[in-house]
Amino acid sequence: MLEKIREGSQGVIAKTILVLVILSFAFAGVSSYLGSSSEIPAATVNGEEISQSALEQAYQNERARMKQQLGDLFDSLAANDNYLQSIKRSVLDRLIAEKLVDQAARELGLRVSDEQIKKAIVAETAFQTDGVFDNERYQALIRQIGYNPASFSEMMRVDMTRNQLIAAVVGTDFVLEGEAKQYADVEGQTRNIGYKLVEAAPFLDKVAVSDEDAQAYYEQNLGQFVNPEAVSLEYIELSAAALANDIEVSEEQIRAEYEAQQSLYMTAEKRLAAHILLADEAAAKAVYDRLVAGEDFAALAKAESQDTFSGENGGQLDWFEAGVMAPEFDQALFALEKGLYSNLVKTDFGYHIIKLLDLQPAAVAPFEQVKDKVAAELKLSLAADKFYELNEQLKNVSYEVPDTLAEAAAETGTQVKSTPMMSHSSAIAPFDNPEVLKAAFSETVVSEGLNSEVIELGDNHVIVVRKKDYQPAGTKSFEDVKDSIVARLKQDKANEMAKVEADALLAKLDAGDTSVELTKVASLSRNAQNIAPSIVTKAFQLPTAELPSTGTAGLASGYAVVVLDGVNAAKAAEPAMLAAIKQRLNAQYSEADYRALVAALKSSAEVLYPVAE
Repeated sequence: MLEKIREGSQGVIAKTILVLVILSFAFAGVSSYLGSSSEIPAATVNGEEISQSALEQAYQNERARMKQQLGDLFDSLAANDNYLQSIKRSVLDRLIAEKLVDQAARELGLRVSDEQIKKAIVAETAFQTDGVFDNERYQALIRQIGYNPASFSEMMRVDMTRNQLIAAVVGTDFVLEGEAKQYADVEGQTRNIGYKLVEAAPFLDKVAVSDEDAQAYYEQNLGQFVNPEAVSLEYIELSAAALANDIEVSEEQIRAEYEAQQSLYMTAEKRLAAHILLADEAAAKAVYDRLVAGEDFAALAKAESQDTFSGENGGQLDWFEAGVMAPEFDQALFALEKGLYSNLVKTDFGYHIIKLLDLQPAAVAPFEQVKDKVAAELKLSLAADKFYELNEQLKNVSYEVPDTLAEAAAETGTQVKSTPMMSHSSAIAPFDNPEVLKAAFSETVVSEGLNSEVIELGDNHVIVVRKKDYQPAGTKSFEDVKDSIVARLKQDKANEMAKVEADALLAKLDAGDTSVELTKVASLSRNAQNIAPSIVTKAFQLPTAELPSTGTAGLASGYAVVVLDGVNAAKAAEPAMLAAIKQRLNAQYSEADYRALVAALKSSAEVLYPVAE
């Protein structure tokens, strides 16, 4: 927790990040100290309640964390209520686990003294200024996350007490050197194999599927044939970019805009640079002294510069605008007069002597050269003003006349357009926007048949939608899915016939028949990408006691016979790799230990859910 406070205590987003510190523990044990309420608990663990408010705040913090981690992808996922409910259930499971650990810590008599809490707070760098504890900073930060000193100290006590037990369980894991080496040996091992594909396609014409078989499959697998909830929409879309296409501007307007905004159409000053680069300061100083003594810059660059590419051309680099090169190089170049060179300039690349060969002064681009750009920007500016006016009209009319978009379209001079039927997963832009999807399937639009609110799609770009048609989730009819069922059953039967042939080939190989032509693969690794995953898996499942070893692997459209010819030992793992393996295994062991602890505590606990999840 304190690490997260430390990371987030600087800058304008401190409050947002600090709120996230409560993700995994703050609400599990503190509510009992802050007073009780009459709300129905989210769960009761051995008689101790987890409040709905604690669950909701932990859930919102988890959403914020996932949003920060996944970005726009989370917005798309969050349009699915089932997905959000699964997150909330996992948050509740975590709070229950923490409550169980807290209870176990109390039963074991684990305690944290006031002095320990005080030391932890004083030592926390997030609460320090220039390395010294700053009480005003401490008070401000904890207020930002909704605590006073007493409640924050109590939260710290719960957290530190819990960590004593967790550390005792998961902190004792270690990975032996031999374990890491064995893991590296297994992971890095490669195998020599041969395989023979038996495609199912040739058998497809030999199989038939009856209507009765298809009907039986349909009835036994109704869950596969669910129609998702779908809606078709009427909508009005309004954007400044579209409005700009209909705006006409005169030559006089364009020229006036050009004159008023000339700073926007400046071509930046450019400088043609040359340099001599040396890694050693003493060597660079010696070359500089030779320049001062009168030697030719280009000749020295060719003879001495470690940038051999530019050195062949007398040290010449390219034309540069300000801000392109390293700051030190940039500053020196733009301080020079034409034909002069700098003193030594140090950058991450070494020591430079920089010469200004030529320069192109900053200048305003000619009107004819930027006329089209000026016109486009002027149109967009005028369109933005018009967009603002029309957007206000769209908001007002679509709200005041909520059962049609016709009047809003007439008022704004736009057209009511419509979409085909679409589900959450099949919507295309702009209807795949999370806010549009949320509105499209909302009770207001679907059940009440009203216009949505005006939804922002981007800068000066909005949309309002209403239901045109709606299809609730349901099971597809047998006639609608019959062809796909028949195709699937035919593929399954063809696969079975391919397996029979694969088994026959396997028998030949096991009998010593060498007539079966195999595709050979040497040094196959576990993460090979150019071989079917099922073949790779089978290759590493086959026994190695007696070689060759054989087996079959199922494919999406057939089978493969796999022959293991040889096993190649892994290369000796580097120390860095072994250290990484130890760290990974240790984390896995610790996670398993924690899960086992929670499972053991839960098996003997009474966990009640008064409110349906």
